[in-house]
Amino acid sequence: YDPSGAAGLAAAVTAARLGAQVTVLEGNDRPGRKLLATGNGRCNLGNENLALENYYTKRPEMLGHFLGHFGREETRAFFQSMGLMVKSRRGGLYPVCDQAAAVLDVLRCEAAAQGVETVAGCRVEQVEKARRTGGIRVLGAGQEFRFDRVILACGGRAAPKTGSDGSGYVLAERLGHSLVDTVPALVQLQCGEDYFKAVSGVRADAELSVCWQGKCVSRERGELQLTEYGISGIPVFQLSRTVNYILLGKNPGEAGRGGEGDASLRHPDNATDQTIAGGCVSARRGEEPGWEEKRRQGNKPKEPDREVEVVIDFLPDYTDSDFEAMCAGRRLLQGQRTVEEFFTGMLHKKLMILFIKLAGLKATESVGEADERKLAKVFALCRHWSVHVVGSNPYDSAQVCAGGVPLDEVTEELESRLVPGLYFAGELLDVDGRCGGYNLQWAWCSGFIAGCGAAGCREKRISRV
Repeated sequence: YDPSGAAGLAAAVTAARLGAQVTVLEGNDRPGRKLLATGNGRCNLGNENLALENYYTKRPEMLGHFLGHFGREETRAFFQSMGLMVKSRRGGLYPVCDQAAAVLDVLRCEAAAQGVETVAGCRVEQVEKARRTGGIRVLGAGQEFRFDRVILACGGRAAPKTGSDGSGYVLAERLGHSLVDTVPALVQLQCGEDYFKAVSGVRADAELSVCWQGKCVSRERGELQLTEYGISGIPVFQLSRTVNYILLGKNPGEAGRGGEGDASLRHPDNATDQTIAGGCVSARRGEEPGWEEKRRQGNKPKEPDREVEVVIDFLPDYTDSDFEAMCAGRRLLQGQRTVEEFFTGMLHKKLMILFIKLAGLKATESVGEADERKLAKVFALCRHWSVHVVGSNPYDSAQVCAGGVPLDEVTEELESRLVPGLYFAGELLDVDGRCGGYNLQWAWCSGFIAGCGAAGCREKRISRV
């Protein structure tokens, strides 16, 4: 059952190649819609560097085992075996044609060639053990199916319009599985300040630091994008997971503790994080959107913190001494200039005008008569602009969903430890990665492993999946 695409198609192709009779129950009109939007339409298939620090999970040693069995070279071989030419660009793996549609096409063609049957428009409503007859019983779209084995590859909650609306988590919980709290990941952040419309559209290289309880818990650098509601861009995406777990009441320092803390596994100085069911994590209200849904599923979140501080440095290449020397040298230029003219040429004009106002200065006043402490504050804001994040954009905007079924509850073949014959693949599991092809790599990896396990490749027997 796979309304999202990548992991389910990889699992279907793998199992069919191993001799299994495979049926895909697809909630959409055709599988793989979510793939078309990956990598800005170019489909970043994976990454040359699959170090565990690029992923988040409560069980890194298990993830390392899985990636060791299906890494970058296996990903290349898997797609090349279907006719897709693959290239490496700045460490990322892409189709040579730079078209996500080509990736989806080769998967669909291979699935058809291997005899995979697809039942489109079949939204699965129930999965249960068939105790009398054996196997697994699946209900959906008014139909009943019985299989020897079932792979759940329904996606998480990110991009729900493509089909990954969180229904897979409901099925997993009904079968007795627990969930690491889920939040949107790789998503834009909303800030509480009321002046962001004035700087909307500004892009700049910057270093961003997430501050929590007086210390930096995560830091990223890259192109920052300022929007009407807050901050965006790759460094924000990388940090959003940490921020959203803090807003959910989790401790970012408790790496990999899932429901008891942030599910992050990376060192606090390198970490990145992301959001919540049915909408954005928000501290503007006492409860986040989707609270009632979470409560119905037995996963009630803690009261969110009021806000998270993010400190932005627009001059990250400057050492403290270099910056002080630059400020001192700039003072020699003041002459008869206005404050606005004095700061012209440092950062984007919109930013400098904002910083002048925040420092309590007037753009038109003479710099020679301006308060020295206020001038110093403008300089300081260029390296230490503190904004307060109160939420994130909803799952509709998120690239991935963090959290999910714990790896503790599956075997090395990704088979459920609670329901024999049930397998998991993709975003449903408690594994998510940074920007850069890591999440698709996990989709191919987990789909392949689950497909092998469900096909019974170790026992060399034919199964119906």
